[in-house]
Amino acid sequence: MRLVGAKLRLVVHLLHGMWIVATRFPRASAEARREMNRAWSLKMLRLAGMRLVVHNDEARLDAGVLVVGNHISWIDIYVINAWRPTPFVSKAEIRNWPVVGWLAQQLGTVFIQREKRSDAKRIMHELANRLMAGEMMCVFPEGTTSSGEKLLPFHANLFQAAVSASCPVQPVCLMYEDARGRQSTAPAYIDDMTLGDSLDLLLRGAPLTAHLYVCEALAPGANRRLLASEAQAAIEVALHRMRGEAPAQVVAPASVDTDDGTLPSQRTA
Repeated sequence: MRLVGAKLRLVVHLLHGMWIVATRFPRASAEARREMNRAWSLKMLRLAGMRLVVHNDEARLDAGVLVVGNHISWIDIYVINAWRPTPFVSKAEIRNWPVVGWLAQQLGTVFIQREKRSDAKRIMHELANRLMAGEMMCVFPEGTTSSGEKLLPFHANLFQAAVSASCPVQPVCLMYEDARGRQSTAPAYIDDMTLGDSLDLLLRGAPLTAHLYVCEALAPGANRRLLASEAQAAIEVALHRMRGEAPAQVVAPASVDTDDGTLPSQRTA
């Protein structure tokens, strides 16, 4: 019964989010919309049995920056929005999800049809234009979700928008922790898991703490492979720090770059 009650509260909160966006957003300033998004996302985390702890927030940039992070779960989006509301790049299928897809579209999500090479190029142009206009955007360069225990290779082509816009890249590291202070994989949305299965595991794993480490921004560069490698190395170091481990010397890994211009598959974003 506890899980049923928690799910019902989440559904009501999602519907309330639709009401806020439909009735209050049209008359609100950009700053007011961001604050409503942040407050709504914080409550979303609370209803999921999760609190947010942000590390090194003084390093964050608030305009004209490409945010990149490791990807564990669908709830990563709400963790990042609870920290600082930021539009995301998402697979086109999410646009058709009930409630969630509509909300994502209204909040400035950029949808991509992964199988179309031409669409990947269009997305890169749109991202670069929005970054040059001073907006913030967020991508998950691993291209899919993982357990969060280690990083998957970063896809360098996702960094081309930052190169084209000559804007900085801000890596952020996500890690989830259980009530005993151990890294938790309960939120992970991986393998053949359904969204319902993932939600059940997350709620059963509560209470949880979502840790978000803000890494120092990377200066604009002309080489997307180098930016990808530097971002992955920074997130690797942050993950060690949040685990309480002394970070060994992390060598910038080789990034993955598909020269045909296509973007990798992304499960939830």
